[in-house]
Amino acid sequence: MVTKRRILWSAAATCAVGGALAVALWPSTVIVETATVARGPLQVTIDASGETRIHDRFTVSAPVMGRVGRITLEPGDLVERGVTVIAEMTPEDPPLLDARSAQEAEAAVSTARGLLGRAQADDATARTTLRQAAAELERAQTLWTAGALTRQAYEARGTEHAAAEERVRAAEFAVAAAQAELERAQARLRRPVPTARRAPVRITAPVTGVVLRRIRDSEGVVAPGEPLLEIGDPSHLEVKADVLSTDAVGIRPGMPVSIEQWGGATPLRGRVERVDPSGFTKVSPLGVEEQRVSVTIDFENDREAWTLLGDRFRVEVRIAVWEGQDVLQVPTASLFRTGDQWSVFVFEEGRARRRLIGVGRQTPTATEVTSGLEAGAVVVGHPPEAVSDGGRIALVSQ
Repeated sequence: MVTKRRILWSAAATCAVGGALAVALWPSTVIVETATVARGPLQVTIDASGETRIHDRFTVSAPVMGRVGRITLEPGDLVERGVTVIAEMTPEDPPLLDARSAQEAEAAVSTARGLLGRAQADDATARTTLRQAAAELERAQTLWTAGALTRQAYEARGTEHAAAEERVRAAEFAVAAAQAELERAQARLRRPVPTARRAPVRITAPVTGVVLRRIRDSEGVVAPGEPLLEIGDPSHLEVKADVLSTDAVGIRPGMPVSIEQWGGATPLRGRVERVDPSGFTKVSPLGVEEQRVSVTIDFENDREAWTLLGDRFRVEVRIAVWEGQDVLQVPTASLFRTGDQWSVFVFEEGRARRRLIGVGRQTPTATEVTSGLEAGAVVVGHPPEAVSDGGRIALVSQ
């Protein structure tokens, strides 16, 4: 009787231990986040920090040696070409020029005349191009109104006309700068006049714009060519961004740009104007030397949208290098590597099934799927280490 009781107790203990081991070794269900594979728009961007800058900047310098009065203009003050007096100065007797210096001064005048002639020729060419663009735009408008021209072609003529107007503005600034340089060169050849008979020289603004920076404040004697003031036109603003050279090879003029974190409520629209043909070395905040390339971006919004932006303001830019409207995509966070291929965990009947997939374009948030998945499939997002092929999972929809 005692032996039988011991056998029963031994069997019960064995079952209890076996049950405990079974419970301990039984695979547990892992709670995971999920996402659904779907089709939709996908945009690949190159993100970088940028800085606004005025396209045309002009430094006003002292034309002759003399005593300049205190400059009262402040940054932001408006100036008008040939009207606004920047400073007044009383010329001092310049040192006599030796033969070599006199020849150099004469050569400088000849060079300045040549530059002025070239700038005037460029101005004439730009105006001719503008007239042609205006005529083309007028013909395109007539054809578009008659239904004989596509909207895309009509808008292209409008873009060409706007670009021609900007080239005329740039040519005007170049002529003004060349004229100022000629006057400065000619001043070096002027013979000294007795100080008693000399009248103060008024230095006027060479272009219409605003004061960007006052380089000299106090009264004093200055040498010829010493900078006094910096002037520019804030209505012609652009953005300069530095990107890695490996990213720059994929950027082309005309690509759309989103200009963000500039201080406004909504991003501004821009378009790549130019990618510099040469790079430069820049040390990153982590102390790593990087090869970078400057990208120039023009604003597409009207002036009123970014009127509060000024020169050398910080912005963030997103350059769209590729865009698709109906792209099968999966969250990038759901991908993991299996050897040299990408994989995801797919939910199938309460279990995780590993599946190899082909990928295309990638962004930090979404990745294009080229093979291995179909729209509607449910994948595990941020797969934890506890998830394994065939393991039980419980879904938590994002």
